Amino acid sequence: MTTTTEHLDVLIIGAGLSGIGAAHHLQSAFPGRNYAILEARDAIGGTWDLFRYPGVRSDSDMHTLGYRFRPWTQAKAIADGPAILRYIRDTAAEAGLDRRVRFGHRVMRAEWSTPDARWTVEAVHDGETVRLTTNFLYVCSGYYRYDAGYTPDLPGIERFGGTVVHPQRWPENLDYTDKKVVVIGSGATAVTLVPAMADRAEHVTMLQRSPTYVLSLPAEDPIANRLRRVLGARRAYPIVRWKNVAMGTLIYQLSRRRPHLVRSLLRKAAIRQLPSGYHVDTHFNPSYQPWDQRLCFVPDGDLFAAISQGRASVVTDRIAEFTEAGLRLESGAELDADVVVTATGLKLLALGGLRLAVDGHAVKLPETMAYRGMMLSGVPNFAFTVGYTNASWTLKADLVSEYVIRLLRYLDAHGYDQCVPTNDDPTVTERPLLDFQAGYVLRSIDEFPKAGSRAPWHLGMSYAHDLLRLRHGRIEDGAMRFSRRPVSHEAASQTA
Repeated sequence: MTTTTEHLDVLIIGAGLSGIGAAHHLQSAFPGRNYAILEARDAIGGTWDLFRYPGVRSDSDMHTLGYRFRPWTQAKAIADGPAILRYIRDTAAEAGLDRRVRFGHRVMRAEWSTPDARWTVEAVHDGETVRLTTNFLYVCSGYYRYDAGYTPDLPGIERFGGTVVHPQRWPENLDYTDKKVVVIGSGATAVTLVPAMADRAEHVTMLQRSPTYVLSLPAEDPIANRLRRVLGARRAYPIVRWKNVAMGTLIYQLSRRRPHLVRSLLRKAAIRQLPSGYHVDTHFNPSYQPWDQRLCFVPDGDLFAAISQGRASVVTDRIAEFTEAGLRLESGAELDADVVVTATGLKLLALGGLRLAVDGHAVKLPETMAYRGMMLSGVPNFAFTVGYTNASWTLKADLVSEYVIRLLRYLDAHGYDQCVPTNDDPTVTERPLLDFQAGYVLRSIDEFPKAGSRAPWHLGMSYAHDLLRLRHGRIEDGAMRFSRRPVSHEAASQTA
């Protein structure tokens, strides 16, 4: 069954960190504009409501992961998941954004009509198809699947007599007290889980195929806390935000220009925090250069502390097979386990699986090019959010929202109904949208739109550059084309 069609000025998909931020920007700029947020799940929060594993926390500081318009006021800069979730929900509640969310609406497809200058969007709610139309469609659904994470082929896992858990589907009643735990993986989730579980488990082993760069950061930012006491939260926040943006940019640029220097500094930092004689080069010295993949940050060196105290260990090896009591490795070693956590990564999913069409023609995402990393070539009145891989997600999400607001104002001011990025420059060559060597990206990047070799098709990873282009750059740049809706014969005769 299909319910009656409803029209909205703007439709936002996703009520996570990006979607709530987008709604705040939209409502602040256009308090009278009619909009809604469709959320497939039954709660606000997105990633921060989905993940419930022990120790779940931010992998960047909250002064940059927080919204530009709402200061982060807690002492901890590296915050736990529940605190981040409260921050998102408080943001929504204080501005009344939560009343705009329609839960349990999984958006399936959207088709643009040029004669009508609007999208027709279909979502499934309680087994029925809900149809809405909107002038502008804004997708804030992230870029990975919520219903399943990635698990590689694990030979013999059906023989294992213990419990196997993926962090994306953490059971509420899992008791790992005094149990032997093996966490498979070496990314942000694994380095978070290991020290968190080590507090209760008999022992936790992080089993990795290859090392990851791990850097210890203070859980609390003393400069931020001091400035907040002196200046107040609202005045201190932008100062701390820019301080952290500058530090992050410095580390990233130094990593790209002087990789051997940064590798040496990271190695020495790990040596200082690990027991004398520890095999740092085996377990914490990757073969790739810093920032070829994302650095893993650990607050107050909690992972290194758990290893030093003997509550956790790292094994760098490959799995030969599972046994009833644990895992046998290619080296011949065996790991006993009661619980195995497959922290093996995400499955990417472009636009939350939304299928797009324009005037009856299906949009094939790999054949489109991303304009400013937030719109698609040939797709009118449409935006999406993809954050930075080398900095906090929300830095880019805020800028995308600000650009969408500028674009909507431009349409209003000039009487346009449609804006569509158009790539007709044959000298622009294709690049991967995410030029990043992480496994979860490489597995699925061919299903995503392409980036281009230069602006405005190049997906930049510099907040400062994007700030200038998205917040202050020209709207009418030659690649963005504007038009008015064709006047129908009926409307023309009525006017006459």
